[in-house]
Amino acid sequence: MPFDHNDHYHRLVLRQVPRRCRTALDVGCGTGRFARRLARLGIAVHAVDRSAAVIEAARAASAGAQEAGGPRFEQADVTELDLPAGHYDLVSALASLHHLPFGTVGALRAALAPGGVLVILGCYAERSPADLVWSLAAVPVNAGVRLALALAEGLRRATGRGVPAPPMKPPVEAPTVPLAEIRRQAAVLLPGCTVRRLLFWRYLLVFRNEDVRHAGERAV
Repeated sequence: MPFDHNDHYHRLVLRQVPRRCRTALDVGCGTGRFARRLARLGIAVHAVDRSAAVIEAARAASAGAQEAGGPRFEQADVTELDLPAGHYDLVSALASLHHLPFGTVGALRAALAPGGVLVILGCYAERSPADLVWSLAAVPVNAGVRLALALAEGLRRATGRGVPAPPMKPPVEAPTVPLAEIRRQAAVLLPGCTVRRLLFWRYLLVFRNEDVRHAGERAV
């Protein structure tokens, strides 16, 4: 069923975008849906993914948009990139950080401009009783949404409106780091960050690179 948990949280992530955001780095951009949403806000987006196949799909899906200020897609491993220090107003990583060493957040933090924001929509390994409770709570909601989407798809077919082909899915790896360890490492590498557990097996990490000039500025 066409229910993407990451897409579901796009609006939540967009609410973390800082005011006057001009530049963004989207790490593990996949086929570029979130990068295109950022670009439509007038943000210059550098979108990277190490999979050549998904970057090709992202460029195809964005055909014509790049010339009009759309995302700049690059096939690369972000851990091997020489990221410009203090450059990006926003760095986002949606369901991609668990493919990388968590220490990569140190390089992402260094790439933030003063007042910039690092936003991670992450996946975690389920280990604790609390993880089980949240997972059990998500299952019926997830099933309900998928059922609603299936009914809507059936209605579109019945009325002859057609159903769009499902988008290409990037390679998937199971997360191996539990949420408690993510919180511990984040507290060391990103002091002052917040880590919030979400439904649908995700967490939201937000780090704000505050300085005097940007004190008091918050996301729109």
